[in-house]
Amino acid sequence: MAKFEKANSVEEWLDQRLAINKVKKVMAYEYWIPKDINFLWAMGMILAMTFGVLTISGIFLLMYYKPDVNLAFDSVNYTIMSEVGYGWLWRHMHGVAASLVFLIIYIHMFTGIYYGSYKKGREMIWLSGMLLFVTFSAEAFSGYMLPWGQMSYWAGMVITNLFSAGSLELNGLVEWIRGDYVPGDAFLTRFFMLHVLLLPLVIMGVIGLHFASLRIPHVNNQEGEDFDFDEEAEKYKAGKKKESKVIPFQPVFLSKDVFVMGVFMIFYFYLVFYHYQFALDPVNFDPADGLKTPAHIYPEWYFLWSYEILRPFSKDIGLVAFGFAQVAFFLLPFLDKSPNTKPAHKRGKAFVAWFWIMIVDMIVLTVMGKVPPVSPFNEIGLVAALVFIGLFVALPIITKKEKAV
Repeated sequence: MAKFEKANSVEEWLDQRLAINKVKKVMAYEYWIPKDINFLWAMGMILAMTFGVLTISGIFLLMYYKPDVNLAFDSVNYTIMSEVGYGWLWRHMHGVAASLVFLIIYIHMFTGIYYGSYKKGREMIWLSGMLLFVTFSAEAFSGYMLPWGQMSYWAGMVITNLFSAGSLELNGLVEWIRGDYVPGDAFLTRFFMLHVLLLPLVIMGVIGLHFASLRIPHVNNQEGEDFDFDEEAEKYKAGKKKESKVIPFQPVFLSKDVFVMGVFMIFYFYLVFYHYQFALDPVNFDPADGLKTPAHIYPEWYFLWSYEILRPFSKDIGLVAFGFAQVAFFLLPFLDKSPNTKPAHKRGKAFVAWFWIMIVDMIVLTVMGKVPPVSPFNEIGLVAALVFIGLFVALPIITKKEKAV
């Protein structure tokens, strides 16, 4: 058994039993970050902070929400918004954060793609990040069901119908997921449980995996430069801070993160107080009615690009295309055959063109997913969906021809 000396403070007592100082050293004071990275590398901390905001605001909303098809709509739109003191504020905070978290996720993803942060030993960083994207998507979808408005009901109907697998007609699986033939009380209570308990636990676990995967290969840098982190850390500790290419996560890099988070929070609360309506679909302010189908059913903006890949095709082909879109980003580290770990602008014109075409194409898919499925939007959506699929099919061919820089 280890020898326990007399502790002069609570911190010393805890350190002897939990190795607090060693954990701080490994995870903060001697976790080394490259100097030459910009504000885009702060998106991970902003995501963690936004998840915290979602958790806290969700707990307050949970106190008054009723997971019952006869009570859910009024508990959100009347009790929380009108009767509970500052209930409107917590709802606006939750709704805006739920939308902004995906904006930050997409910025984080595209930054990683542009700077090659998924390559050469960093595959687990990318895969755990994509797993976070999937779990956040499931969390957002389950939360969208809870107000039990018209769009909640019909979006739930459409999305769960995907599990019938087209011509396979696995309707029994769909009914098992819903707990009924159509979304009802069992459906609502199941998604309530997923949203407030199971999925948040999974998200916290995957966040831990994501941070752990960052610890070994270290984060990428703006120039894609490979250097010995241990050697550069020794320079820093020896007082050669200007010559060293790294800085400690805490307190140096963390102070930069905190500044970016402060700017983000100003933007966030500006939306909460003045433009919260963008995160609250007007159709969802009508109570759920299974006998009245909305003229146009669509998901939230952050799902529109993948929804539009499903929509222009026939049922079976659309499901295959939709499935491809869900796994394409997961496969990115294996589809990119380039030996380079450099940012896109140093890898040649082909990859730069591929990257920006992908960004523009996803914006087009997002816009087309929101508009009604009529001509010429159908044709534009079809072309954009084919372009998206073609980009990932072509990626191994484009990148295999690249020369090491």
